[in-house]
Amino acid sequence: MTQLTAPAFPAPSTAPSTVPSTAPADALGGPWPASARPGPGGDVLVGGVGLAEAAERFGTPLYVLDEAEVRGRARAYRRALPHAEVLYAAKAFLCSAMADWVAEEGLGLDVCSSGELWLAASAGFPAQRILLHGNAKSPEELRLARRLRVGRIVIDGPAEIARLAALVAADTPQRVLVRVVPGIAAGHHAAVRTGVGGQKFGFPIEGGDAADAIARVLDQPGLELAGLHCHLGSQITEVEPYLQAVDALVRLLAEIRAQHGVELPELDLGGGHGIRYLPGDAELDVADFAVRVTDRLAVRCAEAGLEVPRLIVEPGRAVAGPAAVAVYRVLSVKHTADGHCFAAVDGGMSDNPRPALYGSPYSVRLVGRRSEAGAARVDVVGRHCEAGDVLVRDAVLPADLRPGDLLAVPATGAYQLSMASGYNLVGRPAVAAVKDGRARLLIRRETVEDFRLREVGR
Repeated sequence: MTQLTAPAFPAPSTAPSTVPSTAPADALGGPWPASARPGPGGDVLVGGVGLAEAAERFGTPLYVLDEAEVRGRARAYRRALPHAEVLYAAKAFLCSAMADWVAEEGLGLDVCSSGELWLAASAGFPAQRILLHGNAKSPEELRLARRLRVGRIVIDGPAEIARLAALVAADTPQRVLVRVVPGIAAGHHAAVRTGVGGQKFGFPIEGGDAADAIARVLDQPGLELAGLHCHLGSQITEVEPYLQAVDALVRLLAEIRAQHGVELPELDLGGGHGIRYLPGDAELDVADFAVRVTDRLAVRCAEAGLEVPRLIVEPGRAVAGPAAVAVYRVLSVKHTADGHCFAAVDGGMSDNPRPALYGSPYSVRLVGRRSEAGAARVDVVGRHCEAGDVLVRDAVLPADLRPGDLLAVPATGAYQLSMASGYNLVGRPAVAAVKDGRARLLIRRETVEDFRLREVGR
């Protein structure tokens, strides 16, 4: 068979990682960025910048993104998996600066819409290092991907085979992966367990759908089948589901060789790597994942008499999630007759829908002033017209919490702003990057004028 050449990836930056093996004694640890530590006057410093200072400068709600944390986590993947391709999953959070950072650290990019693709291209991200996937790609998105010459496209459904084949010629083939469903349930919530059948994603191995799709792709001269793709779910903190996926996919690779006489050179295990949201949470150990998955892949391929395919992984949350802290201002504090305390802030489910969607837990901390008051149990709630607009339930905060106080929520770099909405016409927050004691605005705050400018008639 013809050997496919993987796109070239630059060497990661040689600067030392900012994710230390042993955190400084005063580091906050847990879900906070490695740079987070107590500051003067009850503040918290992230990247050397006080969160209260950033809130005063840029307003609230505000997402403070630690550039060094992003880069350090990207480097950790490159160190752990030097012979694999690591693609940052843009759906976690994408802006031009994030695209620059992951590119400079040697990662590729995994996108799933024309918007993400356009932003990456406009930021100068090399198209050959981009993978496009998604369960409902429009003809326009496929044409755009071809025009930009993205490195790979993941085929997720039957219609995409003919649709994509019609866009390419045999002399300019498109490298593709076929997304298969291995029948493995993993992830923190049923809504994000994508490795099992009976859903919208991919081709199930069981029942023969995957085998049929692979045969159809191999029959298309304009499509160059590079390998298999799967994605098990999200917020996975154990390695075992990925080992099970390796077993299932290597069996399928052996069946493909037996039936079609070809060995596919790539195997994409997707992402879903879990992080800490609360201090005691487990997270996926990247080094352990790398050793056990690569070893299992080598053993299973040797048993099947296959060449070991190049491994691809797609971390998103594990790179961006711990790198950001959301800062809110308390607007009101309400004590009810039944003993509940509610602290309403100037954001909510419009900038972080995850608690409402999945019941996702977060921790929260008062910043910007010291309190000598005792602790109280508080529900930190948003400003929106929904009883379910709760950011942090049963938080432990100072009993003298009052309007005007600032609250900081760590581990908010993934799937907050990328899932943000315009509910109640509350604009999406600003994003500021911090590094070496300096802060700069990356994304400005969305305003009422932005909403008005979208209207074209009445």
